[in-house]
Amino acid sequence: MKSLVLASGNRGKRDEIQALLEPFGTRVVTQAELGITEAEEPYETFLENALAKARHASRATRLPALADDSGLCVDALGGAPGVHSARYAGDPRSDERNNQKLLSELLKRENRSAHYVCVLVLMRGPADTQPLITQAEWH
Repeated sequence: MKSLVLASGNRGKRDEIQALLEPFGTRVVTQAELGITEAEEPYETFLENALAKARHASRATRLPALADDSGLCVDALGGAPGVHSARYAGDPRSDERNNQKLLSELLKRENRSAHYVCVLVLMRGPADTQPLITQAEWH
């Protein structure tokens, strides 16, 4: 059975991806299960952050690695929270605090249009110079 490391500690995400890949004989394991720390995400684009996470996991494990970066981009806020969605209200991460902050910033705004962005990167190995990349937006 082939193994793939998920550049995440999210077991729910792992279970979803495992269900998709199991018919192909692929076992998905999180980097947290392998004792790999999270990668830094210092970049201002979803693509750069997903690439950094996939490279970090693949180099640390010598396995193919799948990473994602995603977030909500609100037009009235100039695209914020964007790549900072998970920590919009600061650390520790809290969906409830992030949602409260976002709603309070939108109170006096009429335009609440937004879109969700998700980028997935698959590194086939630590030396992969042409990773598979996909991006989608939901408006």
